[in-house]
Amino acid sequence: MPKYTLAELAEKFNGTVKGDPNYVISGLASLQTATENDLSFLANAQYKKFLTETKAGAVLLKVDLAEAFTGNAILLDDPYLTYAKVSYLFDTKPVSQPGIHPTAIIAESAKIDPTASIGAYAVIEADVVVGARTVIGAHSFIGERCLIGEDGWIAPRATLYHDVKIGKRVVIQSGAVLGGEGFGFAIEQGNWFRIAQIGGVTLGDDVEIGANTAVDRGALSDTILGNDVKLDNMIMIGHNVQIGDHTAMAGSSGISGSTKIGKRCIIGGNTGIAGHLEICDNVMFTGMSMVTKSISEPGTYSSGTSIQTSKEWRKSVARFRNLDEMAHKIHQLEKKLAELGTNNKSSS
Repeated sequence: MPKYTLAELAEKFNGTVKGDPNYVISGLASLQTATENDLSFLANAQYKKFLTETKAGAVLLKVDLAEAFTGNAILLDDPYLTYAKVSYLFDTKPVSQPGIHPTAIIAESAKIDPTASIGAYAVIEADVVVGARTVIGAHSFIGERCLIGEDGWIAPRATLYHDVKIGKRVVIQSGAVLGGEGFGFAIEQGNWFRIAQIGGVTLGDDVEIGANTAVDRGALSDTILGNDVKLDNMIMIGHNVQIGDHTAMAGSSGISGSTKIGKRCIIGGNTGIAGHLEICDNVMFTGMSMVTKSISEPGTYSSGTSIQTSKEWRKSVARFRNLDEMAHKIHQLEKKLAELGTNNKSSS
C-alpha cells in the first residue's frame, strides 16, 4: 500500500498541516470507519458531529473548522475536491499494459497506437482509430470507422456501433451502448416502418458514460455530448440530442430525441425530458422531474410530490382528481366576488 506523510500531501495539494507533519497515512476512509492509518475528510456540515468520534489519523478540513478538531488535519479551501484528487493515490484499479491480446480480433485497416491496450476477445472493425494510451477492455466491440482519442478507458463489454467519435480521456463503463439505432418510425398502412439512422455519435473530451447507459445515434446529424459531460448508470439519450459542456445526469434519467440541453446543467435521478425541447445553460432539475416544455431561464426546477405516508398520499391523490372541479368553483367564486364589488361601488 502507498504511504504518504501529511507534509507530502499538503505540499502536493496546496494545504496547510495542523498537527504532526511527519504523520504517515496509508489509506482513505470515511469519518465513521477510518482508523489511525487513514486520511478522512469533512465536506458536508451534517457530518461535523463525527469529528469528535473519528479515529482517523488525519482529516481534510476547511480552514474555518480547524478549531473544531483536535487531531491532525490538512487545512484547505475545498476538502471534497482534494479528497477526489487524493483518491487516485490509493486507487487499486489494475493498470493495463500496452499491446494487443492474442485473442482480440482486429481488422487490417484499423489503426491502433502502439501504446494502446486491447483486451481479450475485443473486436475492432475496419477503419477504426485508437489513440495513444487508450484501453479497450475485454469483449468490447468497436464498430467500423470509430475514432477514439488518447488516454481513454473503455471497460469490458462496452459496445460502440459504427461511426462513433470520441475525444480525449473518455471513460465508458461496462454495458454501455453508443450508437445504437434511434427510436424512429413512420406509419405505413397501420404498421411501423423503421427509419434508417444515418447519423453518428460524437463525444467531446473528458466525457464519462456510466454502466448500461445508451446513447443513440442521430437520425441525420450526430447525437452530440460536449466536453466534460458526465452520465451516470442506466441513462437513455435519444437520437439527435445535444448536451452542452459540463452537464451531469444522475441515474435512470432519460432525454427524448432532438432535445438540446445547455451547459453546466444538473439533471437529478429518474428525470424524464420530452423531445424537441431546448433547455438553457445553468438549469438544475431535481430528482424525478418531468420536463415537458422548454426552459429559457436558469434556475432550479422540480415536479412531482415528495414522500408521504401511504394514508396521506391516498388523500392527496383523491384531491388531485378534484383539482379541475375545485379550479372551476374558485373561478366562479372570483367572478361573483367581482360582481359584488362592482355592485357595491355602484350603490355607493
